Formats: sequence, structure tokens, C-alpha cells
Amino acid sequence: MILIGESLNVIGKKIGKAFKERDPKPIQEEALFQKEKGMDYIDINLGPAKKDGHELMPWVVETVQEVVDDIPLVLDTSNINAIEAALKVCKLTPIINSIMCRPERYEKMIPMAAEYNADFVALLWGPEGLPRDENERAALAVELLHVANEAGIPNEKIWVDGIVTPVNIQQPQAISLMEFNGMLQDIAPGVRSTCGVSNISNGPPDHLRPILNQTFTVMLQKYGMESVIADPLDDLTIAIARGKRQDIVDLIYGIIDGDKPDMKSLSKEMQDFAKTTNVILGKSLYSDSWLEL
Repeated sequence: MILIGESLNVIGKKIGKAFKERDPKPIQEEALFQKEKGMDYIDINLGPAKKDGHELMPWVVETVQEVVDDIPLVLDTSNINAIEAALKVCKLTPIINSIMCRPERYEKMIPMAAEYNADFVALLWGPEGLPRDENERAALAVELLHVANEAGIPNEKIWVDGIVTPVNIQQPQAISLMEFNGMLQDIAPGVRSTCGVSNISNGPPDHLRPILNQTFTVMLQKYGMESVIADPLDDLTIAIARGKRQDIVDLIYGIIDGDKPDMKSLSKEMQDFAKTTNVILGKSLYSDSWLEL
């Protein structure tokens, strides 16, 4: 599974301060750390960046490329001018993260992606917001991909993001996303896929976030998810993505397929993964104490 490092993000205290003060050191240290951890892409997330994004984004890109010029970048901001300014200075083919399924966004951004030969994330957020189920996700995907194909962008340069939502708020959406991802190649052969996997754990206590992220990464992988935007500090997610924890994968795949493992025969670690899988599947109601039950 392809890993996109998420930590060059304006919401981080240290990185946000470095962006604001144009301090290259923390930014370059983080980029080098992500390279050491084996990230395949580095996501640069400025958030809205309404005021000076058109100056900040290319500066951050060039700052990163001074020390890491062999890992492609993901340009993550809602400021369209900032995206275009950054596209002009990227050394490797970047990914634009993201283009929503809203005409006022994609009519400007898809031609930009075509002009600069960039990949882009097709974010399935439509005029009415979050799609309700996998069928609405499919309809939004078809709309965005049609416009992109008409602009000359092939499916292979489009990364579909069906949107991950917090399991403690919208538990059924996790299943809907998996089912949609399982349909994706039939809808659009050759298309890529990605998501912000850590959104599944937005809201639960901090100590529960890693196992939710790790478990959902495996579940999405079973349904064909090609990449995840992940925490470079999460060594277990990295190990799972690199095929080094087949025991965890086999357990979770089996539960999805209907197996009911003997919990007493499992280690504490594997029990936790089994319980978390059942929570995400909706077989158990979410509570902050699910690992203790």
C-alpha cells in the first residue's frame, strides 16, 4: 500500500509556526523524517491559506525540495491560486489534493491539473456535502471522472477519495466507503484510490486512535484501497502497509468474511484488533471502552 505522510500540516503546532514564520528548519526536519520512515509521498497541507497561500505554498515546496527531492509531493489546500503557484515549482509530478465534485471547483482546477500534467485527488464531496451511501459516492465519482477524461486526464492520474468519517459519529459510513471502494474498478478501470485514514479516529480518545487507524487501513486494503494518508509516527501502520504483519491482516480479513475467532486463544494485541474490527463493521456499538469489554 502506498503511504502519504500527513505531518507537514498547518494544524500542527510546530509546523504551523514554521509556516507562519517562514522557518525552514522544522519543515526540512519533518521532510527528512518522512523520507527515513519510507513515505512514498509527502503531503503539504496549508488548510485554507486564504491570505498568503499563493506565496507560502511554493516556498514550502521549494524548502522541502532542498533536502528531499526524490519523493513526490501532495499539494493540499483549498486555495486554488496556492495550488497553481506550487505546481510551477514542483520537480516531480505532484498530486493535487483535492478537487471536489462541485462545478465551481472542478471547472477551474481540472484544466489546471491537465496543464501541469499533475495527478489529482477526486474528493467525493458534492453540492450537498457528504454522500449518504456508496451509490451517491459512485454518482459523484462518475461526474468528476467524466469531466477529467474530457480534459484529457486518464483514470490512472486520478486518485478517488470517498471520504473517511469518524466511527464514533457516523459508524455506517465506514462500511459504505469500503463497499464503494470495492466497486471502484468496475466504475472506472485503472483509477487510483486514497483517503485520510486517520479521520476514522477523529473524536475518540488519543490512546484509541492508532488501533482504529491501523484496523481500518487493513479493512480498506481488502476492498482495494491503494493508498492512505497516514501518520509517519505510526510504525505499525507502516509495517502493515509494507506487508510485515500478515497475522493482523489474516485476522481482520477473516472477520470481514464471517469468521468468529476464539477470543481466548488470541493474544491481547490480536483481541484488540478483533474487537476494533467488529466496532468498525457495526457488529458492536461504539463506545470509548470497547477494548475493555
